Amino acid sequence: SRTAQLHRRLAYAPWFVVPLHWLSLLPLAVVRSLLHLVRKDPGLIVPEWAASILVTVRLAAVFRARRRIAKNRMTPWRQLDQLRMSRAEFRERLDHEPVDDLVAGAHRRGELRFFSGGAPWLVLGALVVSIAAFPALLAWPVLGGGGVLPLSADLGQLWAQTRFGLRAEGFDTIAPADPFAALVAIVGSFTPWAPSLSLVILWVAALPLAALGGWFAATRLTERSSLRMVAGVLWALAPTFLAALTTGRPAAVLLHLLLPWLFVAGSVAHRSWTGAGMASLLVVAVAAASPSLVPALVVLWFLAMLVVLTALGGRGASRLVWVIVPLVVFAAPLIWRAIADGDGWALLADPGAVWTGAQVAADAAGRTLLVFGIPAPDLLGWMPFLGDVPSWWVPLLVAPVLVLALLAPVTRRWPQGVAMLVITTLGLGTAFAAVGIAVSFAQSIPVPIWPGAALSLAWLGLVGGATVTLEAGLPTPARWTRVLVGAAACLSILVLAVPALTAVARGASNLTDGPASTLPAYVSAEGRGDPNVGTMILTPQNDGGLSARVVWGATETLDGQATSLHTRTTAAPADALVAEIAADLVTSSADGAVEALASRGVGFVLLASAAPPESDIARGTRLSAANAIAQRGTLDGVGETARGTLWRITPEITPRPAEPTAIRDIATGIAISQLVVVGIALLLAVPTAASRREARRTPRTVGPTTGASA
Repeated sequence: SRTAQLHRRLAYAPWFVVPLHWLSLLPLAVVRSLLHLVRKDPGLIVPEWAASILVTVRLAAVFRARRRIAKNRMTPWRQLDQLRMSRAEFRERLDHEPVDDLVAGAHRRGELRFFSGGAPWLVLGALVVSIAAFPALLAWPVLGGGGVLPLSADLGQLWAQTRFGLRAEGFDTIAPADPFAALVAIVGSFTPWAPSLSLVILWVAALPLAALGGWFAATRLTERSSLRMVAGVLWALAPTFLAALTTGRPAAVLLHLLLPWLFVAGSVAHRSWTGAGMASLLVVAVAAASPSLVPALVVLWFLAMLVVLTALGGRGASRLVWVIVPLVVFAAPLIWRAIADGDGWALLADPGAVWTGAQVAADAAGRTLLVFGIPAPDLLGWMPFLGDVPSWWVPLLVAPVLVLALLAPVTRRWPQGVAMLVITTLGLGTAFAAVGIAVSFAQSIPVPIWPGAALSLAWLGLVGGATVTLEAGLPTPARWTRVLVGAAACLSILVLAVPALTAVARGASNLTDGPASTLPAYVSAEGRGDPNVGTMILTPQNDGGLSARVVWGATETLDGQATSLHTRTTAAPADALVAEIAADLVTSSADGAVEALASRGVGFVLLASAAPPESDIARGTRLSAANAIAQRGTLDGVGETARGTLWRITPEITPRPAEPTAIRDIATGIAISQLVVVGIALLLAVPTAASRREARRTPRTVGPTTGASA
């Protein structure tokens, strides 16, 4: 049809307009492809391009058609114009309200009831709780502690960390950026004058945002406002979420905030391109915040495809295929790097700063806590909170939610209950596996994957299953019973959350005010205006040995972390060079170490202390290294700082080598491909009048309402 339309345009146009029409065929295909995406008809893009290319090269057929028309045409177009339908009349005929929306018995989606259903009160209450739980954060300009690091000082540096190229650690280390860097850049862009402030705002707004996400996720399972409120409370007070907030795990916090929206969009991705487009972006964001969840997400995607192909006859399969495409594009550079390094396990590493925080052990006791959704060995702060009082009963506070979730598959809405149980099982299985896998290293200490991210997925299934049970597991007239059971579950989880919500006030949290820089103030001042200022950091290890690394700029940043560097088990040539220079520095008889640093752009040497408590071995190593370094005439001692002993390199500093042209070309190609995929997903996700009309003809909840209609 499109081929005939374009052919007819060239055949009937005046001769002097034909070249312009011909030149516009391919540019017009680009414009119409974008329109097809906006109109949620991506299936027309390939026919559009096929028709445009075919008509572009088939000029002989156009010339033959024009000769026949010129020979046989008897009536000019101006005499036929009054018989043609105008564009306005044509649009009016196509855009009228479909008849099936007006016939008796046709489904029309009910009101969302956001305001009348109490959602604003839920969000406001969560905000009050958040301010009461984190009052000190309101005065902090920078958040620190745990795995939290400052962000780059300006938006240019912040977004520069999202590209393939030189990394902020190592001499000339070239590696792909983690997708998590783009997620951090988006967060930091909300406060462009001070990107680090955005993390403080995120922490204060985390509880209300989680309550809002839980409320909207419940709209896919129930029309009852009271049950949506219950789901919002349970999601905001999830044990794994509170553990991430109090210990300082930004990736886990972002993951918990994103998961309910992925459920909202992903559960209807088979229905509309709007849902598929939004779900595809959220899948990338969730995978960026927790790569260890990717296997579970792939299994869920495969199961959804299986259901669509078998139960729905393939309707919506193309939309589900698109959901996974952006993830593949964004993960491709990391996969390539993992293959080159020969370590596929590195793809599962937690993004951001590697932190050796306490987490449950990979034993029977630890995995029992995981079953109850608790990733912390101190029972979410209850053990220090109770002191000598027995705390064995604390995990039982999760029992009401667990029981409700387990009953969901035997209710009259068993398909949704089974789906929630599958999500819970995948989350728990991922947590069980993750707690026993260590792929990252904090200097010389292996750090297991944090299981809390997988527990967030499991908690999503538990909250969803509890909602299904409260909706369909009780007799319809038992309204007050439903409310009381839901309130009891919320109250139980609220009691469990008491130590975590009071941790900051009691001084039991890892969160701190800052620092604005992880390097001494002298280095920070130098690096604030020049991101290529290098610092070699030497850190004695408590069990022997010396850690050596090179950091660029005014501080280590959250956006500058790269899992490809934290997960390497074999030394690259640049690593071997760093080790060789570090060994020469702490050996008084070796020469040329300082000059080697200066020739590679490094201007400072920092000798830090080992992680407390410092062992005798580490103290001896630090003192002997300080004596050896202080004897070098090419180093100017700055003095003792809060970060350690600092020296400035006095020889002329050669600027850090720029990226090779080939690397810049690769980075540009990767960036363009990722931007194209994101642009396509955004165009698909933007709702239109037609997509809104189509949505009104489908229920907001997902799945059959009774077992008989399954």
